[in-house]
Amino acid sequence: MPAENKEKELRVLKQLLGMYNTIGLVDMLKMPAKQLQEIKKNLGNEVVIKISKKSLLKMALEESRFKPMIEHLPKQPALILSNSEPFAIFKKINSMRFKTYAKEGDVALSDVAVQPGPTELLPGPAISELQKVGIIAGVEGGKIAVKKASTILKRDAVISKDLAGVLRKLKIQAAEVKLKVDSFYDGMLYPRDVLEMVETYPKKLGEAIREDLMFSINIGYPTKENIKYLIAKVNQQEIALKRKLVK
Repeated sequence: MPAENKEKELRVLKQLLGMYNTIGLVDMLKMPAKQLQEIKKNLGNEVVIKISKKSLLKMALEESRFKPMIEHLPKQPALILSNSEPFAIFKKINSMRFKTYAKEGDVALSDVAVQPGPTELLPGPAISELQKVGIIAGVEGGKIAVKKASTILKRDAVISKDLAGVLRKLKIQAAEVKLKVDSFYDGMLYPRDVLEMVETYPKKLGEAIREDLMFSINIGYPTKENIKYLIAKVNQQEIALKRKLVK
């Protein structure tokens, strides 16, 4: 990038950093342009995503109130700029997930099974490619057909180059794309593990409430929340006792 363009880009970055109260950093590694445009569209005017060179971002952050974010710059960084609350932005961004074709090294989201039936593939090298990853195939009606159902990929398995090629040929999207948020800053730094609490904390709280409810019922300690369960438990015990006395 010519020096003149670098200076212009740096001015733009500094201006943006002065316009917003909250900024975030995301890693753009493996983020397809199509999905990124969809994310920008869904975010609307609430959030601005600005991609720039890491060196320029570092320089701009160095001279701003967001300097602590320098230590969190990922390999291929982009800025998220907003005046909204960090946890609300993170939750919205993290909910935007898109299915995509897997690449070598991706991790499977779930088991992938193929069912017997015709494909759109023409006879040729594709048959051996399918068979190489465990798919029993043959030719029917001038097209390659799967002869037997089989699970070719297990959840959390690392996808090989051969399997990625076959999945694409069969039009099976076994990977997921989303913006990888590293951190947010609004005067306080929020790393990803803290931001994720906006989703994990309600689940953990719900589990804790259920466990406490069951414990209070088991020890017979009455509360407003468990009284109806205790009454039902006593009624069941009374019915069971009467049955024993009748016998």
